[in-house]
Amino acid sequence: MNFLDMLRTAERQNGSMLCVGLDPEPTRFPANLAGDAGKIYDFCAAIVDATADLVSAFKPQIAYFAAHRAEDQLERLMAHMRRAAPGVPVILDAKRGDIGSTAEQYAREAFERYGADAVTLSPFMGFDSIQPYLKYHGKGAFLLCRTSNPGGDDFQSQRLASVAGEPLLYEHIAQLAQGPWNLNGQLGLVVGATYPAEIARVRALAPTLPLLIPGVGAQGGDALATVRAGRRDNGPIIVNSSRAILYASSGADFVQAARQEAVKTRDLLQAARSNLG
Repeated sequence: MNFLDMLRTAERQNGSMLCVGLDPEPTRFPANLAGDAGKIYDFCAAIVDATADLVSAFKPQIAYFAAHRAEDQLERLMAHMRRAAPGVPVILDAKRGDIGSTAEQYAREAFERYGADAVTLSPFMGFDSIQPYLKYHGKGAFLLCRTSNPGGDDFQSQRLASVAGEPLLYEHIAQLAQGPWNLNGQLGLVVGATYPAEIARVRALAPTLPLLIPGVGAQGGDALATVRAGRRDNGPIIVNSSRAILYASSGADFVQAARQEAVKTRDLLQAARSNLG
């Protein structure tokens, strides 16, 4: 199956729009693992096992592994997710953005080394920085569009006088992703849950693209507003929560607490979807 097929199947089978972000911080691990970067795999694998039947995707953030020289643990974790949750797609959160042969190497890293089903990318350098990823047919690529951080306004909300209609930059990215850049139907967009009005605007411009929506949970995004703004029958959303689930407890019950938080968030999102009518 290609990425979109996997996503739709996982959403249907698990009754979920929830994505669990895997951002391991050893200083926040429970007491028996605390401070030990060699236990990153153990911690993340336990979270995966506890939530595999509750999610539509997993999203490991590569920096949290690379900072601790734990890329080998990330490789092990990717293999574990394929065994423990074979129908759940994995989005490698790397936010790569480069051109030519360098982009080809980043694509190879994401899809061949780690075996990701999709990857996050920065579109700042233009289409030739995206194209190498699209050569991997069936894989997904999520372009940063309207991100959840306040500093996103520095560029994303600037108006483009050189483009017909003078759209904001994030609106232009959405139009390109829905249109001429989406050669094989592989693109999606990253939009932050902290900006529901902008989610609605992106959805209007890109009615069928999958939206990866971080910011629910620790960043304070409203799950109900997110679903209302972004979810459409032919336009799936992937709502990410990381820290609120990973660190729901700092005790020996961290696995059970993570599962309980994931159940709560999944059910909240599903209730919002049911209320859409």
